[in-house]
Amino acid sequence: MDLNDILKAAVKNSASDIHLKVGLPPIVRINGKLVPLKVPQPLRVEDLNAISDRILVSTEQKERFENNHEVDCSYSVPGLGRFRVNLFLQRSTIGIAIRVIAIGTLSFEELHLPRVIEKLALETRGLILCTGTTGSGKSTTLASIVDFINNHRSCHILTIEDPIEFLLRDRKSIINQREIGADTSTFAGALKNALRQDPDVILVGEMRDFDTIETAIMAAETGHLVLSTLHTLDAAETINRIIGVFPPYQHKQVRIQLASILKGVISQRLVPRSDATGRVPAVEVMINTARVREYIEDKDKTKKIREAIAQGYVSYGMQTFDQSLMALHKENLISMEEALRQASNPEDFALRVRGVSSTSDLTWDDFDKDGTPPKE
Repeated sequence: MDLNDILKAAVKNSASDIHLKVGLPPIVRINGKLVPLKVPQPLRVEDLNAISDRILVSTEQKERFENNHEVDCSYSVPGLGRFRVNLFLQRSTIGIAIRVIAIGTLSFEELHLPRVIEKLALETRGLILCTGTTGSGKSTTLASIVDFINNHRSCHILTIEDPIEFLLRDRKSIINQREIGADTSTFAGALKNALRQDPDVILVGEMRDFDTIETAIMAAETGHLVLSTLHTLDAAETINRIIGVFPPYQHKQVRIQLASILKGVISQRLVPRSDATGRVPAVEVMINTARVREYIEDKDKTKKIREAIAQGYVSYGMQTFDQSLMALHKENLISMEEALRQASNPEDFALRVRGVSSTSDLTWDDFDKDGTPPKE
């Protein structure tokens, strides 16, 4: 069974991921659902071995897989696209998970991202985080931010990725893309060396460990714009996750540092479109206002960040997930059923759709005055 034929079928069906496992046909994820491809027979051990030999082209990759029993890499097919690949062992046979990488970056409008992200992208220093679960579109959003910077600023952009996903061309900016394994060993090591490479913007594919988080904070403090991702669900959890990585005696100091350097947190999840043509992101956006800074510094007030986001809709362009879902529903991009299923508070959301106000919840007041994203 030819790997490229599987990839062509996945791309043709607009799949986001492909799963290859012995004893099953190739499984693709389309609009969040797993669907088997129609093939003459299930994948065999020899099929997976042949596919892995085709993907792992370098001796270094083969040695990493042999030693660690798992490896991340990229794979390209001319005329078709690029793919992010993870090979691993399960029940002593090879399993492969492949992520389809879209060709080229999309604009904020094409991705249905709120206008305030454009303003965030124009920041020249500090820390911007994009968070969400696996497959929620974090890499796509960050690539669009980098591409926006590339089109609007003359600067040096350095990316550290595992593996490189979107291939970015120099426009107004110079872009150097480094891949873990091929161009450098670790995120933390590459990030420390990045500070000696005269970057203006640093994209770190993921803040995975203490060293990477600590160095990213230091880079943002020293005048760089640092972009990265975390596997957290919302802004408040993101703050707590970062602080929790540090020993307790440093928590107060880290809160002060974060309050100083953090520019914004973009948290997203993908929601099926009402016309069944794909998915659209529901996006929570936190901007680091004076009120939010106070809530970051004070551990007892961090839980109030969601309230600050909701009430900053008109003034700062912030929005909660529920406000994002409401905007998507009003644009007929998602159904009422899907909006309720995704909402943090379905009962309150349903009341708002019917125009009924809850006297106990004032977080929708600014949203209800307008109901549309603020113009920049």
